[in-house]
Amino acid sequence: MFAKYLLNDTIVPLKTSDTGATALSWMDDYKVSHLPIVNNVDYLGLISDEDIYDMNDFSEAVGNHILSLSSPFVYDHQHILEIIRIVATQKLSLIPVLDSKKKYLGSITQKKIIEGLSKISSAESPGGIIVLEVSQNDYSLSEISQIIESNDAKVLSLYVETPDNSTKMSVVIKINKIDISSVLQTFNRYNYDIKASFSEKDDNKDLRERYDSLMKYLDV
Repeated sequence: MFAKYLLNDTIVPLKTSDTGATALSWMDDYKVSHLPIVNNVDYLGLISDEDIYDMNDFSEAVGNHILSLSSPFVYDHQHILEIIRIVATQKLSLIPVLDSKKKYLGSITQKKIIEGLSKISSAESPGGIIVLEVSQNDYSLSEISQIIESNDAKVLSLYVETPDNSTKMSVVIKINKIDISSVLQTFNRYNYDIKASFSEKDDNKDLRERYDSLMKYLDV
């Protein structure tokens, strides 16, 4: 999924003539702590609520102040995983999107990123989730896929997390099968370490316990 499909149409960029009070009001309305400043279609930079609080007079235009604006942005063709990296490392509540000529197209909010992640991870598709812990040297995507497909299931999404200073890695797999018991049994036969699993077939109590266990394991 690319940036151009994640644009939030409701975010109106600031102009240099807009006041600090206006900026704070819009930030409150949009539930963000950053807003882009745009001159027609030229992106000038990103202003934060902290920048505005540092101003002495909220009634003055933001363009009247010398602001050390940061200028983070992504191009419309960049992938959502690149967008997440920039937003996370720079602690942004939104990220401006520019075209190939560096003209402002719109912004992507954290909510839009979450919606995009939900789609590419097949979160809304019925099925089960399995979390494996494997040695980095033993990790084999082809073997994991073969085990799942041997049980008449398909991998809907998969991602890998490697903790710092560890030789182990967590493999989180979403499959299209609601009853994952046979898949779990096969992983056990292959001596895989199953750290957590979640299936829609479980009864409500067990479902909640498994889900909570998975979220705790993933530190969500």
